[in-house]
Amino acid sequence: MTDYSDRPFRVLGIQQVAIGGLDKQALRRFWVDVLGIEAHGTYREVAQNVDEDILRLGHGPHAVEIDLMQPIDPEKAPKVHVPPLNHVGLWVDDLRAAVTWLKQNGVRVLGEPRPGAAGYDIVFVHPKGNDAFPIGAEGVLLELVQAPPEVIEALSK
Repeated sequence: MTDYSDRPFRVLGIQQVAIGGLDKQALRRFWVDVLGIEAHGTYREVAQNVDEDILRLGHGPHAVEIDLMQPIDPEKAPKVHVPPLNHVGLWVDDLRAAVTWLKQNGVRVLGEPRPGAAGYDIVFVHPKGNDAFPIGAEGVLLELVQAPPEVIEALSK
C-alpha cells in the first residue's frame, strides 16, 4: 500500500456542490423557492458551456455554495447537466502544491489551476484514471478550490 503521508496540502471542507439540469428555472424553483436557499450570484462561461446561478448556504468561511448549472448548448461538451449531481468542490489550503503532488502520485488532474466562477483558483480531478494517470476520483468529478486566508484560518481550528 502506498504511503501518502507526505501530502503537502490539506483538504479543509466542502466549498460547493454543483447540480446540473436542462432547465435552470426548475432547479431554482426547488432550491430557492421551495427550500429558501439564498441566491447569491450568476456566472456564464461559453467555453465551459455553463449558465449558472450561485446559491449560498450559511455565512462566512463556513458557507457552502450550491451551483445550479444549465448548459448553454445541451448538445455540446462539457455537459454540465450529466450527471445531475455534477461535481463536489473541496477547499484546499495550497492548490498549486496539491496539483503537483497529485500528478506526481498518479492522479488524473485536468489542466492547471485557473479562476473559477466564485473567483478562486480551481482545478478538477477526473472521475476515472487512465494509462498515464491511473488514479481518478472513483466516479465523481471533483473540484479542488484554493481557500482564501480567512477560510484557511477558520477551517484549520
